Amino acid sequence: MKKHNFSAGPCILPHSVFKEASQAVLDFNNSGLSILEISHRSKDFVSVIEEARALVLELLGLKNKGYQALFLHGGASTQFLSVAYNLLEKKAAYLNTGTWSSKAIKEANLFGEIVEVASSKDKHFSYIPKNYSVDNSSDYFHCTSNNTIYGTQMKEFPSVEIPMVCDMSSDIFSRQLDFSNFDLIYAGAQKNMGPAGTTLVVVKKAILGKVSREIPSLLDYQIQIEKESMFNTPAVYAVYVSLLNLRWLHSLGGIKEIEEVNEKKAQLLYSEIDINPLFKGFAAKEDRSMMNATFNLKDNNLESVFNQMCQEANINGIHGHRSVGGYRASMYNALPLSSVEVLVEVMNELERKA
Repeated sequence: MKKHNFSAGPCILPHSVFKEASQAVLDFNNSGLSILEISHRSKDFVSVIEEARALVLELLGLKNKGYQALFLHGGASTQFLSVAYNLLEKKAAYLNTGTWSSKAIKEANLFGEIVEVASSKDKHFSYIPKNYSVDNSSDYFHCTSNNTIYGTQMKEFPSVEIPMVCDMSSDIFSRQLDFSNFDLIYAGAQKNMGPAGTTLVVVKKAILGKVSREIPSLLDYQIQIEKESMFNTPAVYAVYVSLLNLRWLHSLGGIKEIEEVNEKKAQLLYSEIDINPLFKGFAAKEDRSMMNATFNLKDNNLESVFNQMCQEANINGIHGHRSVGGYRASMYNALPLSSVEVLVEVMNELERKA
């Protein structure tokens, strides 16, 4: 029986995507070859990556607006380094909202002065800082839109006169934003877009080529754009499955349609967390993530009982990150509302038993 997959990543994907992807492992496009063995230079795969790059820009509303979509290696963690390599000449401004932004700051520090404009570390990253200012003399402003570990999400973004860079690894394609406000977006695929192994970078070409340093070819966005994500062998299967997921999202009506579903899922679970006397939420209510709901039991003695009940209900992946503990239910695009209903019913049942 298929489990209700609340894992924070690798993420749940639609059944139709798994079905088509599994067939491609046996025979891709009736070619007599597996997707795992075709050349990345073949016409079949070139059409895959070209369609994937085009769909990204279409879904984000960035088509014909000076942006390029790239599928690269190394996860979002490599982008912590690549962003600074390509954009940081003297000074950059960073908003610190959790583990991943802290890691991004650490890498950027190797290249120049980093100004931490605000941080929520004082309260264990349980909220998003407000009313901070960004020095427009900085080379760029960097933020993380959604924090998987702590379950917080930026609902508003500052208006800045410098390039804005955003790590959207865990909420890319989940909600409507004016994506043209961002000059560079990056996202590891495995949170809400596809399987682990490829990373999406969407960058406005006009912001590139302004640093004086030499950039290693593999990390140089301009070279990657010139080579159309083919500077070295791309992660063929990961890109293909990401394309299938992008097609699925497009067929639903795009980000607008999936956002409505995501809001229903989040509202259902957070309502239960708030009314059930056995549970308490971790993140500040106004900053709660629509993708990752973090919560705890008020009585840890109930933990083994709740864990067993979740297991019996075929609920998978709700344990919190090892660094914070508790529980985390990740509700990415492909997670059906029915799975959230099952989790809420288990929480209800625990209350009845307690």
